[in-house]
Amino acid sequence: MKVTVVVDCTPEEARAFFGLPDVQPMQAAMMDQLQGKMMANIDKFSPESLMQSWFTFDPKMGERFQEMFVNMAGLATGRPKDKK
Repeated sequence: MKVTVVVDCTPEEARAFFGLPDVQPMQAAMMDQLQGKMMANIDKFSPESLMQSWFTFDPKMGERFQEMFVNMAGLATGRPKDKK
């Protein structure tokens, strides 16, 4: 014997039927708080501020990045490293 039951209701109706609490107001408050924190800190993640924070530790960091990319390009082409 096979029985199929089809229930047509909204998620709110299903939560109320099973006695689960309505968490939508709490969810909306948390999302508003999260959005406020994200908007307050969004300037920290701009490309300019990221580059500035990366290069403030060592003034020669730019030269080191350039040297690293030159070495990686040399490895990719199989060219021997120049000796000074």
